[in-house]
Amino acid sequence: MKIYHKLLQPYVRILLRMMAVLTYMSSLLLIVGVVYEHGFPLSATDISHLKILYKAVWIIFLIDVTLHIFLEYKGTKKNFRKLAWILSWLLYLTLVPVIFHRPDEEGAILYVWDFLGSKLYHIPLLLLFSFLNLSNGLVRLLGRRTNPSLILAVSFFVIILIGTGLLLLPRCTVEGVVLSWVDALFTSTSAVCVTGLVPVDVSATFTPMGLTVIILLIQVGGLGVMTLTSFFAMFFMGNTSLYNQLVVRDMVSSNSLGSLLSTLLYILGFTMVIEGAGMVSIWLGIHGTLGMSLEEELAFSAFHSISAFCNAGFSTLPGNLGNPMVMTGHNSLYISVSLLIILGGIGFPILVNFKDIVLYHLRRFWKFVRTLKLDRHKKQHLYNLNTKIVLIVTLLLLVLGTLAVAAFEWNGSFAGMSVADKWTQAFFNATCPRTAGFSSVDLTSLSVQTILIYIFLMWIGGAAQSTAGGVKVNAFAVVVLNLIAVLRTERVEVFGRELSHDSIRRSNATVVMSLGVLFLFIFVLSILEPKMSVMTLTFECVSALSTVGSSLNATPLLRDESKLLVALLMFVGRVGLITLMLGIVKQKKNTKYRYPSDDIIIN
Repeated sequence: MKIYHKLLQPYVRILLRMMAVLTYMSSLLLIVGVVYEHGFPLSATDISHLKILYKAVWIIFLIDVTLHIFLEYKGTKKNFRKLAWILSWLLYLTLVPVIFHRPDEEGAILYVWDFLGSKLYHIPLLLLFSFLNLSNGLVRLLGRRTNPSLILAVSFFVIILIGTGLLLLPRCTVEGVVLSWVDALFTSTSAVCVTGLVPVDVSATFTPMGLTVIILLIQVGGLGVMTLTSFFAMFFMGNTSLYNQLVVRDMVSSNSLGSLLSTLLYILGFTMVIEGAGMVSIWLGIHGTLGMSLEEELAFSAFHSISAFCNAGFSTLPGNLGNPMVMTGHNSLYISVSLLIILGGIGFPILVNFKDIVLYHLRRFWKFVRTLKLDRHKKQHLYNLNTKIVLIVTLLLLVLGTLAVAAFEWNGSFAGMSVADKWTQAFFNATCPRTAGFSSVDLTSLSVQTILIYIFLMWIGGAAQSTAGGVKVNAFAVVVLNLIAVLRTERVEVFGRELSHDSIRRSNATVVMSLGVLFLFIFVLSILEPKMSVMTLTFECVSALSTVGSSLNATPLLRDESKLLVALLMFVGRVGLITLMLGIVKQKKNTKYRYPSDDIIIN
């Protein structure tokens, strides 16, 4: 063993590193091959080449798993979770049709033999291995002390480029429609950044396959690239470096390293449950009313549920949710979509806090049922400070927004509607500026006052660590509390807690940077688009930076240069101004000395 450690182990490590690079490349090639197969019409030569590619990737994965097991068994046993071992054995089962002859007799054995050698078994398994390898590689990058903010920004950018390529596939667009690369990039950016601004008519441009690509991009963008990759890496591989876990913990706002995996599971679990419930609710609201088949209704419900929870604002209907087919008699649809938007916009930490509160009360109730004694020692501070601030500010914005929209549009764009429809539309149009971007009425028909309310609500956005954008209600609340504290010359306190200096600094920086970026882009767009009013350009820029997706019908009229600028705004808004600057600006090490403090005259 000592000879092995001294002489062979360095070469084994080199071999495994070379295999790791080869598996990363193979994973990428496999994904490209699958995309090419399903995106382009194939000739016999193409099919032959793809078979060779799939077989080569299969062999490389087999060699990689075998080398890890035989050459580094202790490390592999330590790092692999049970699911990773199961996947490895499933991969070895693909050798059964290679080693054993095809059974002559009909029956279950023949069926299993055929299935293990089929493409239906091979390709999904190889794709799962590919995603696992790439996720593990991305998380390992964090262990190399790479700037996490930069990795986050780059990962979003890479997904946008992949989405652009997918949307340009012939099978993703309707026959006869030519989608330019600028429009494809813009649509992909809008989907990944869960915005909803589109330069083309979605329903008339994209096929069901194209819509599937869009909704997958929305789901990935809504959950966050690092959330998904971290889940894959940690759920299957298990032990990652301490630094990796610390970085991922900060990204998903987990309380501790011990609860990191459970937090990732909760995020994915909440998403699936809420989107599933939303899909059922939307389906019940539209079933048998839109002239669709059951399959089309389910696809419509799933698409809009994901789009609403992720605050994306994409719709498969011409004219978005302002289509005449749903404008009358479908108030339940608008309420379902609004509730999904709110749940997606309050943030995953609040949903986790809700889960803890519900479990606490269930435990108390179960204890009462068992002992018939009421527990008088009730836990204090069930709602944490972040939850209280987000819920109160969100409720205020929704109530005041609904009342304001109803007041200004009652006899305006809502004229001719029933009272119930007017209140439903007022609530819906107060919810959508919270970065959702759905539209039920032509926004150009709204009064100037309502448009200004829209801009204000869009700029604030939703909560931190949510699918929403904007400066976030957390930052807005802290800035307002700081302003009140300055006017009253006291410390920044709320609900028996003093806000930290770092929270105040970051909130002020977020607001200032947001206003600065908006001014810069509005100024540049006013030069590129001299025929558009400043109000229209301001609305477009705020909508893009806050990843809202609402527009005064200006997006399709923009020139290519302007579309690229708006796409950049969407990217900046989704990644986050602070996050993006942390990735670009070189960090200064903390010094052990401090300069004497002094005052600046501010009045």
